[in-house]
Amino acid sequence: MNPEELCEMNGEEGTDMKGRTLVRHVREGFKNLGRNGWMSFASISAVTIMLIVVGAFLLLVMNINHFIQTVEEDVEVRVYVDLTATEEEQKELAEELKQIDYVESITYLSKDEGLDQLIDSLGEENREVFESLREENPLNDAFILHAEEPQLTKQVATSAENLSHVERVNYGKDVVEQLFTVTNVLRTVGIVLILGLTFTAMFLISNTIKLTIVARQKEIQIMKLVGATNGFIRWPFFVEGFLLGVLGAIIPIAIIIGGYQYLYANFMNQLSIDFAELLPVFPLTLQVSALLIGIGALVGVWGSLMSVRKFLKV
Repeated sequence: MNPEELCEMNGEEGTDMKGRTLVRHVREGFKNLGRNGWMSFASISAVTIMLIVVGAFLLLVMNINHFIQTVEEDVEVRVYVDLTATEEEQKELAEELKQIDYVESITYLSKDEGLDQLIDSLGEENREVFESLREENPLNDAFILHAEEPQLTKQVATSAENLSHVERVNYGKDVVEQLFTVTNVLRTVGIVLILGLTFTAMFLISNTIKLTIVARQKEIQIMKLVGATNGFIRWPFFVEGFLLGVLGAIIPIAIIIGGYQYLYANFMNQLSIDFAELLPVFPLTLQVSALLIGIGALVGVWGSLMSVRKFLKV
């Protein structure tokens, strides 16, 4: 047998050995769950409880952020055209408005359309009174601008004010600035709370999993003394921690999907406020479910590896 054939054979044997070792680690990881039944149950329960809380809070924060975005998207700049402006001058103004930085869209609103909106907003009881204004409509033609980002509304409005044939610009300055202040605070608070809750969950879950590993420290030390490598000892615990995290995420996922479907079906039937519309069940619950599985698996593996590491030095 030539050297090349020998190397190829050794390579195949090494690959086969690695495959058998990996299967052994996975099998041991599953067995460890059964051997340490009550501790495994305690760990899975801790993961389940904390992930239910994290999942519910994720749904809340994501819906609040959706509400905020919906409200912000309704912010607009109304550029009222000078009453003396001719049709040609209005066209020139429209072209100038399109050249303003950060303008995403422009909609023309004639004074007749503006009067229709005004009458509709005042209700049927006042319709006859204001219908008389149609003969001599006192309103201005207007252009409605939306900024690429809601926070750029003020900058767009300031640029529009400096153009010719503009009588006035309205974007609800005080209300809009207060709105952005509130929405920024809500976003910051939501991010801080979700991060704090996630890290708290990781701490509590990993400590529970650590108790499972600590209870078997003699087993780890004996394996180390008889010559087992750190990797050989660590891998079954890696698999076990992964399984604890994933199994602990199953019940929270079922509760999140079922509970949110029920809430969406009942809440949306009773709600008539457009901006308070909940996010659709899918893909939201699938996204949250993926996050819960990821958090559970990460915390399970991290808790197991951190606990085993302290016992690998004999």
